[in-house]
Amino acid sequence: MRDPVTGFEYPKAWQEKCRSQGDLADVAKGLSVLTSSGTVLRRGYTTGTTAAAACKAAVLSLHADISSVHITIPCGLLVEVPVTARGGRASAKKFSGDYPADATAGCEFVARAKKKETGIELVPGRGIGTFVRTTPRFSKGMPAINPVPLSCILQSVQEALDQTGLSGATIALSVTKGAAVAKKTLNSRVGIEGGISVLGTTGLVEPWDDHLTESVMDRISASRHAVLTTGRTGLRYARLRYPDHDVVLIGSKIHDALTVARAPVVLFGLPALVLRYIRPDILEGTGFSTVGELGASPGFGDIVKTVLLSYKKTHPDVHVVIVNRDGGVIGETP
Repeated sequence: MRDPVTGFEYPKAWQEKCRSQGDLADVAKGLSVLTSSGTVLRRGYTTGTTAAAACKAAVLSLHADISSVHITIPCGLLVEVPVTARGGRASAKKFSGDYPADATAGCEFVARAKKKETGIELVPGRGIGTFVRTTPRFSKGMPAINPVPLSCILQSVQEALDQTGLSGATIALSVTKGAAVAKKTLNSRVGIEGGISVLGTTGLVEPWDDHLTESVMDRISASRHAVLTTGRTGLRYARLRYPDHDVVLIGSKIHDALTVARAPVVLFGLPALVLRYIRPDILEGTGFSTVGELGASPGFGDIVKTVLLSYKKTHPDVHVVIVNRDGGVIGETP
């Protein structure tokens, strides 16, 4: 059985420990993950998926009451999201699966749709954060909606327009108590104020941060050719670069993963987590608040080169590859 989201082939021994065929069916669909103990944990939906569901339902409800919508999420899966929608107003609550540490769990996304002569207009409202300073990817004043979930929202709205026969719609999107919830997140550190971010590279919330430590470490310790990657972007490009290796998503658990990995091992990912792990004080004295901002400054390439050369001397069995969001290599240990 292969996970359709990550591509990981679940060992037979893991499957045999699972006592519920229904749970295994959800694993096969990508809606849940299987651990080495046989326990099945549910994936949740990102803020991007939840926002897309609310927006699509709002448009559909201009013609009829709606209780659920199907959304094609960024990883390619088709999921069904519960909603409450009537008369152009829709509500969807964020389901976080078996990830209790998710600060945005239960957040209510509210979308209000009106007919428009042509095209789609998305109006971010209260509870959605705004960038208060310019960053490498966003300008000051822009809403905190990342490109991938934005594309999912627009695609979902277009599907609703096609289904209803409408030629256009204006959708006002807001998050109930979004500003209060945002205080529990790291938004303020990356220049976002006033609400939460609309995020989601795959459209799914992974439970591995809190629950899959044992299974992930089992995979790493058993592998002779492990590539440890910190996020979804790294996962995608690591598989392309190392097709014959076991690419494992570890998030921020770099130290734990490197501790159990067999040498040699590859550490692969975007700059922020990798550089801050290798050199926790990398931002001190730079005047920048985030590694992303540092990355847009002159001389960043030289900084990366110096950090990686130093790390290689003390960790010769770890090959580090740092990439940008397009998969281009920013720096690599010799």
